[in-house]
Amino acid sequence: MGFDISDMFTVRFSKEDLEALKNILAEMKNPVEVITFVGDICAFCSETVKLIDTLAMLSPKVDNATLLRHQVYHYRRDGAEVFKKYGISRIPSVVMLEGQIRYIGMPAGEELRGFIETILRISSGDSSLSKKTSEMLSKVSKRVRIEVIVTPTCPYCPYAAFLANMFAFEAYKNGNRNIVSDIVEAYENPDIADKYGVTSVPAIVLNGEVEFIGVPEEFELLSRILEKLRRPPRTQYQ
Repeated sequence: MGFDISDMFTVRFSKEDLEALKNILAEMKNPVEVITFVGDICAFCSETVKLIDTLAMLSPKVDNATLLRHQVYHYRRDGAEVFKKYGISRIPSVVMLEGQIRYIGMPAGEELRGFIETILRISSGDSSLSKKTSEMLSKVSKRVRIEVIVTPTCPYCPYAAFLANMFAFEAYKNGNRNIVSDIVEAYENPDIADKYGVTSVPAIVLNGEVEFIGVPEEFELLSRILEKLRRPPRTQYQ
């Protein structure tokens, strides 16, 4: 029997899975807003909405409202402006922190672990990054777009995605919106992986240049970002 890629993007949770997810999400402290962008012609939009809805349902409640707040925007129903506001040009996309963290494609398979950990960290307000990294990220004065190319079957990809997300989160906490983390699912967006010549994941791209294959240490990613900011830009990013 051939391998069906769509199986990886189908939401199927056993009773035990749901109980485990509920226990993990019980660690949430404060509300987290998650926005899913969908449209008419989209292979995995409905499954993405189903996934985030399930997580929201399992998250703790305060005053009868779940701590994971899920909003869905549909291109035809809600219009192009809301997509433009968050810099969304592909569906499905899942957004947190007002667009500072974006999953371009469904956070399926192994990626769900990093996605949930990101939610927990945002909810707690603790990125786990060092004080030095926090200070340096707060001073970044130019736009840095971190793209992490991932696949649902990659066991190391959630760690790279989580690190990039925490860089964006830490900057955001300090009032700096110059750091954007885009987690790009390669099966749904093969043209992006092809553009960068990515044949192994995770791959980390900074402002259009592949900088890491694999998971860097926190200080390595910070150093590479600071080094890149000292160079003249090759191209412009939105």
